[in-house]
Amino acid sequence: MKKKVWFVTGASKGLGLSLVKRLLQEGYAVAATSRNIKELQQEVGASTENFLPLQMDLLSEESVRLAIEKTIEKFRTLDVVVNNAGYGLAGAIEELSDRKTRGNFDVNVFGLLNVIRVAMPHLRRQQSGHIFNIASIAGFTGAFPGFGIYCATKFAVHGLSESLAEEVKPFNVKVTIVSPGYFRTKFLESGSLSVPKNEIKDYKTVREIQSLHQNDYNGNQQGDPDKAADAMINVAESTDNVLHLFLGPDAYQFAEQKMLSVKKDLEAVRVIGTSTSFA
Repeated sequence: MKKKVWFVTGASKGLGLSLVKRLLQEGYAVAATSRNIKELQQEVGASTENFLPLQMDLLSEESVRLAIEKTIEKFRTLDVVVNNAGYGLAGAIEELSDRKTRGNFDVNVFGLLNVIRVAMPHLRRQQSGHIFNIASIAGFTGAFPGFGIYCATKFAVHGLSESLAEEVKPFNVKVTIVSPGYFRTKFLESGSLSVPKNEIKDYKTVREIQSLHQNDYNGNQQGDPDKAADAMINVAESTDNVLHLFLGPDAYQFAEQKMLSVKKDLEAVRVIGTSTSFA
């Protein structure tokens, strides 16, 4: 059976890098993008028969269009799109400027949308394909003080992906939302996690959580990114439609806690909440 052609954004580090390396090991054709192509080539290697490294500006539709065109020109098709590029933003909502907030949305949400808009015409014409949108468990539960804006961007990814899945179903295109828990990548390091410039001292809980992530969790995450990559490849090759892919025991725990909490609230005010129809 012919191996699928994958297009992976944010591939020079983290889950994206692990996925690209694993795909190449398994004999897939891979186009991988990064803002820094030298870093990508250092981590993976130069262009080969099965590998196409690409420098791409996620916020430029023209740059995205050129990257996808080069992918199809080299591999003749495009089967799996992985929207992995993104970064974390820490800080209380009150602390974060409009510029900081919009910047996080620009990359985590609008950059992802740029890729989808460019890729979909190709997938629609060939009547097949699979889009993986890398969200986070923080896009399913917002119970992370100090990460409200980051949560908001990943909640947006969840919502738009669920709608996208229904829109593209007639074209035999699948959509999977990937919601990892804590994985041992560089996500919590300064290059991937932005923090507020002007901290407000009253937010003691936020500072504690921020410090835990930067100093205690960083480097000690239980999740193995190579195993996360294997899970994604398995889902891509499966005949089942998997819309929600939670990765890691911690992600499952957080998700189950959120669903129990919502169910509890539903039942607590069921009479009031369902008494709003016209008599």
